[in-house]
Amino acid sequence: MSSLTAPHARYLSGTSRDERLWLLFAVAWCLVLFFAMYVWQAIGNQKTPIESYRIEPAEFRALTQDYIAAYRIGDVQGIPLVTPTEDGEAFLAARAFAFEPVLQLKKGESVRIYLSSYDFQHGLSIQPLNVNFQVLPGYLYVVNLTPTETGEFGLICNEYCGLGHHTMTGRIVVVD
Repeated sequence: MSSLTAPHARYLSGTSRDERLWLLFAVAWCLVLFFAMYVWQAIGNQKTPIESYRIEPAEFRALTQDYIAAYRIGDVQGIPLVTPTEDGEAFLAARAFAFEPVLQLKKGESVRIYLSSYDFQHGLSIQPLNVNFQVLPGYLYVVNLTPTETGEFGLICNEYCGLGHHTMTGRIVVVD
């Protein structure tokens, strides 16, 4: 038998009743899931309020360093601990294998977090809240956040950014 031999005649015969039912079920289920995405987006309150702007990484680094110098209240394991400005603004930078600074926020007070990357594409996942953002260099993201509970919240990079990716963590501390 060579590779140019036609398949058996039964190969091209129609599908059985059971196969048609399963195909119909699979197509119907795909349509249900497809439309459920849009329905859940509309009624599930899943939209993250976020703004984004273009910014040069060097400019964002300078803004972040100025912010850290002005609002630093201490250190956490060698990383600056800062509070938001009087206007409720804070800067958070993603850089090779770390987030800086550590933000100390107050429960119930809204804050606008300016977020960008100095170098590579990173991800920001706030745990255990399951909040996720993609962070790209050259873009400034403004995230509006109002903490509702006190404690320490871990920041994890969820976008592979190099050999030290597994060590890329940070934190937000929420106090009363």
